[in-house]
Amino acid sequence: MAGVLYIVATPIGNLDDFSARAVATLKSVDLIAAEDTRHSRRLLNHYGIATRMVSCHEHNEQARIADFLARIESGEAIALISDAGTPLISDPGYSLVAAALEAGVKVSPIPGASSIISALSVAGLPTDSFFYVGFLSQKNSERLNRLEALKNMHCTLVLLESSHRIERLLEQLALVFPQNRVVIAKELSKLHERVMRGFATELSERLQQDPGLSKGEFVVLIDNPADPDQQHLQNADVETLKLLLGELPLKAAVKVACALTGKKKNDLYQLALELQQAAV
Repeated sequence: MAGVLYIVATPIGNLDDFSARAVATLKSVDLIAAEDTRHSRRLLNHYGIATRMVSCHEHNEQARIADFLARIESGEAIALISDAGTPLISDPGYSLVAAALEAGVKVSPIPGASSIISALSVAGLPTDSFFYVGFLSQKNSERLNRLEALKNMHCTLVLLESSHRIERLLEQLALVFPQNRVVIAKELSKLHERVMRGFATELSERLQQDPGLSKGEFVVLIDNPADPDQQHLQNADVETLKLLLGELPLKAAVKVACALTGKKKNDLYQLALELQQAAV
């Protein structure tokens, strides 16, 4: 009887964000295929998981496939995990899963953490339609060309970025999406978690003023509706709220801003909290 290939999501930072089902799966399988065995050892040790691990990353995935499939077809169960989050989402595993499905092997997901979904849930941007971009090219010209093309994608755009390129990305967003609301979520579920909202120029200035904000891993979201007048919050809304916060308590400022702008109370309240935090 053939076995199973489990695709197991792991925590993106906080080790407690790991389901009981995921732990039980990793304890029960015959082998764990990990993106980086040294990195994953801490998670396995934390949960007392003694299952044998082997590496499966972008450099050796193709070479591992035949062995993995032979094991599964002989009745073994294998779990695929990445360093953090859900495998295959900007992580290795596509080739293995595609080969397993082609071979008629059962592939079963064990859902869990995802930085993309986590960021969308707290961004305060529309989530009825979003487009996952992932990491852009390291080359400036290719990055700018890609961003220009994304202007035609009218939804919330979701990008990933590293600490040593986040400031460059914000500078490029200021050129291509100057009037679009941007949210950057860093170190989600970790000690230094931050979610910052504003226009690209404003966020760039904040990172320049506080170099510590540039450290970590980032999910970057861009509000890009078809009608610019329907953008989540406009620059005028931000300036209105800033002026009101200078004269009124937070709740009163939000109430007046709602009446003046017609925007949602929850959105303006969240923005007001961010503006107050930035002013400290």
